[in-house]
Amino acid sequence: MLLLAFDTCLDKTYVVLRTENDILSSDTISSNDKSYHSAYLISTIKESLKASNKTPKDLDAIAINVGPGSFTGIRACTTVARVMAQQIGCKAIGVSSLEVISKAKNDEYIVALDARKNKAYYYDKKLYGAVELEEVDKMISRKKVITDDRLIERFRPIAQEVISYQQADFELGEILSNIAVEKLKTDEGNWAKLMPLYIQPPPVSIPKK
Repeated sequence: MLLLAFDTCLDKTYVVLRTENDILSSDTISSNDKSYHSAYLISTIKESLKASNKTPKDLDAIAINVGPGSFTGIRACTTVARVMAQQIGCKAIGVSSLEVISKAKNDEYIVALDARKNKAYYYDKKLYGAVELEEVDKMISRKKVITDDRLIERFRPIAQEVISYQQADFELGEILSNIAVEKLKTDEGNWAKLMPLYIQPPPVSIPKK
């Protein structure tokens, strides 16, 4: 099996090309002053395939992060994956960013990421969703937490341990690909069922008259 996994939902773009057992290439792209990191998704995919002497037609499956995260990043990920999978005729599967981040510490930590509007995206294997911050404070009290830069100082006094995934050196693209390999053993990988995971509705801006 040849799997392409990519993620533009979080603070970096991750692109991984692998077989079931081996990582062939793993790239991480940060934003720069001129453009958002998701702008490099297509070019990085092309470079990854070329470096491994592969073409899109060689792919058996595509895996992506479907959110929650950047609404623009989620749309970019999902659109590229659906179009590629449909044209190639390969499988496609989505994984939640909350599950990806939780696996960075082998499910030992609760995940609580900033969801704006005084809420956090919360995940602890039993519960996930957008939860009011005051409730999250109670739920993570004296527990180990992975969060982001926006909430780390809020959680530091109440958690047993708190880590920002943005400051840690987690190989999130490779973790995404590992989860996908396991899911594809039981999931049909129908690209038409690949949808963004919007736990909260996208923000709506009203144009000025």
